[in-house]
Amino acid sequence: MTRTESVERAEEDDAELIRCSHDDPERFAGIFDRYIEQIHRYVARRLGTQAADDIAAETFLIAFRRRASYDLAQQLARPWLYGIATTLIARHRRSEERFLRALSRTGVDPLPEPMAEAVIDRVTAQQKDRLLAGALAGLSQGDRDVLLLVAWGDLSYEEVAEALGVPVGTVRSRLHRARKKTRAALGDDDPTRQDA
Repeated sequence: MTRTESVERAEEDDAELIRCSHDDPERFAGIFDRYIEQIHRYVARRLGTQAADDIAAETFLIAFRRRASYDLAQQLARPWLYGIATTLIARHRRSEERFLRALSRTGVDPLPEPMAEAVIDRVTAQQKDRLLAGALAGLSQGDRDVLLLVAWGDLSYEEVAEALGVPVGTVRSRLHRARKKTRAALGDDDPTRQDA
């Protein structure tokens, strides 16, 4: 591939890559390359790193198999992929709840991070991690999915609605309910607030 072809492919939107992958399946690798780290990180936060490898891989396998039914009017495949990942996570819901309850008890988050940050962060945040994990474990699946897609997946309300196949109003009400419960557990700190 020439440099020009490489630049052109980098500028293609997700829908175009998926459309092209109908005739040239290798083009779907562009979708994988763009989103694998985000999906893996999101799943790892929900189920731990061990399950994340399998779930992330399965997410892209399902997406590849279903690419012919992808709505090409949607330029970004991100909500679609998060929706697939969230469905797969739901199948592993019991594992997620066990993971959150263990995190609530131990305060040990299994995601690797740089050593200097780890030492500082562990000293100051371990108690909040426990409280947050306990609060997350106590949420309904729908409320937890919405909260974590916003907080850990960094999706907009519209993207969450698309990912879960629910109206935006449902996303707003679930997020409000989940935030209220987690704020109460964290002493009125909002875990999804983005400081300006």
